[in-house]
Amino acid sequence: MNIGTHSRRRRLAAVSAVGILALTSCGGGDESEASEGGGEESYGDISVALSWIENAEFAGEFFAEENGYFDEVGFGAVELIPGPGPIENMVASGEATFGTSNAVATGEIIAEEDAPLKIIGAKYQRNPFTILSLADEGNIASPEDLEGKTIGVQAGGNEALFEALLEVNDIDPESVEMVPVEYDPAPLIDGEVDGFFAFVTNESLTVELMGNEITDLMLSENGLPFVAEAFIATEEMIEEEPEMIKSFLEAEIQGWQDAVSDPEEGARLAVEQYGEHLDLDMEKETRQAEVQVDLVLTDEVRENGLFTISEDLQSESVDSLERAGVEVTEEDLFDLSLLEELLEEKPELAEIPDGA
Repeated sequence: MNIGTHSRRRRLAAVSAVGILALTSCGGGDESEASEGGGEESYGDISVALSWIENAEFAGEFFAEENGYFDEVGFGAVELIPGPGPIENMVASGEATFGTSNAVATGEIIAEEDAPLKIIGAKYQRNPFTILSLADEGNIASPEDLEGKTIGVQAGGNEALFEALLEVNDIDPESVEMVPVEYDPAPLIDGEVDGFFAFVTNESLTVELMGNEITDLMLSENGLPFVAEAFIATEEMIEEEPEMIKSFLEAEIQGWQDAVSDPEEGARLAVEQYGEHLDLDMEKETRQAEVQVDLVLTDEVRENGLFTISEDLQSESVDSLERAGVEVTEEDLFDLSLLEELLEEKPELAEIPDGA
């Protein structure tokens, strides 16, 4: 796959929100339609707007579909809508029942457009943003190593995050040259820049698998912790269809229990089935499935369960957003009440599989 096609998208480029407040969230599946699911409830069909293409990043969703977990809790067809796309708009308008995004992108549209959205749980407790460098060249291992370097940063939200990284680490912006790049890390490989704004689960692996020794400066470990691959839903759905949301989270938790237990199978599902049309590389997808386990399973998650977000991490996420110029409160951004109810009702879901 052409690494230049990984238009990183997603995530922080400002999502167009024109007319978002004029759109009415239509919730999820039509409950009047009979579901073919095997659960006690029948929720009909639903859709999930993914933040990126159907690769190993969504192994948990693939397992949930493949192993019948969505069916067991009462859903009919589950459409996984590949990204990139205007995830927040799609969910707010009802074009998608749920979406996966990150705290900054969701917080931005809540702050700017008063979008009726909430994060209801998060897969990645550690965000995957990183400053990627070649170990034998830039070797940017600490924030101080940024001084005197040339860093390739994509336009939009990534610029705001990079500037926030400098601010929180007391690095003089005048000491770092930020140059515009696209999402293909070729400028790093060719020596045009010393560092490259990247994803540890994507561009970092691409460069490493080309035979390069790399160094990653993770934003989450250097002053900018916030959740990513977070599930978002509308406030209306939270109020009116709580059992449906809890059933969705139950199926997702089971899928991600499988994903963290068997990264190789998650990669196979991506390469051979769900992303078969993308000509994905098995080696890279396997590495991605393995690397993302560390983003999903923190000590707090091992104690409290998948998708849970501690009060400290909620606060840290909001603080990171503020440094990136996004003003929201924890109450604006998060509503974990249904996840908490689900784990109280079914505590076995909070268990992390042995060996994961």
